[in-house]
Amino acid sequence: MTYLKSLPEDAVLLQVFDAFPATSKPLLEYHEVLLRGPSPLTVAERELIAGFVSALNACNYCHGVHEATAREFGIAEGLMSRLLEEVDAAPVEERMKPLLRYVKKLTLTPSEMTQADADAVFAVGWTDQALHDVVSVCALFNFMNRLVEGHGIQTGPEYFRLAAKRLHDGGYAGLLKRLEPRGGR
Repeated sequence: MTYLKSLPEDAVLLQVFDAFPATSKPLLEYHEVLLRGPSPLTVAERELIAGFVSALNACNYCHGVHEATAREFGIAEGLMSRLLEEVDAAPVEERMKPLLRYVKKLTLTPSEMTQADADAVFAVGWTDQALHDVVSVCALFNFMNRLVEGHGIQTGPEYFRLAAKRLHDGGYAGLLKRLEPRGGR
């Protein structure tokens, strides 16, 4: 149930974006560049990180949407729960594990980050661009989790599947089209 009086109780994030296009447009443009633009990480990996950060923050909405989106891009069912149990035991590429440990620490204990955390990422062959992208996705979804929770946005599995399909097929640029001025608006 949303906390905004101007939106219906069952509003989803798209309705918040529609209600506040001036701030939503640059936010969605950033999503598109960061999550769909060129990166050493695949779209699936970036969506997995978005879902992982959201799960660490117990943001059911963002976790559900981005885990489902990662699956649309080929991430295996059940991988997220394994990552949440123990990153090192999860069935992901070995070179992803330092990135995921980095994201977990940055989300849960950001003031404890050290050069050693970055060095572990570089030791498996990731570049400055990869680390920057991981930090940026982590930061964005810590922000988005607060935005969603602060607005009281909630939904369930059926919506997660619908949103994942929409993000798979049209990316965040597709969501931006909703904010384009229409006649009479």
